[in-house]
Amino acid sequence: MGTRKLDIDEERLEAVEARLAGTLRRVSARREFVRRLRSRMRFPARAEIAVRLRDWRRLVVVFGGVISGAVVVLTVARALYHLVGRRNMG
Repeated sequence: MGTRKLDIDEERLEAVEARLAGTLRRVSARREFVRRLRSRMRFPARAEIAVRLRDWRRLVVVFGGVISGAVVVLTVARALYHLVGRRNMG
């Protein structure tokens, strides 16, 4: 891609952002909602994060699950593409 193409894409994006900024109104959350949300959020301590990363068996299972899920999603998407693509071509 040349720089000209990127400039055109950026100009289009800026135009869309400007239009949205003009049409959408700003919404602020209620203070009670923000207070409840902050009270429910809990960030683990550094020691807890380190312990979780040292548990390599769980890490391998999580990583394997993510990769397996991605493969399944890609396989289903590819199958649907081939099925729908062949029907539309014929």
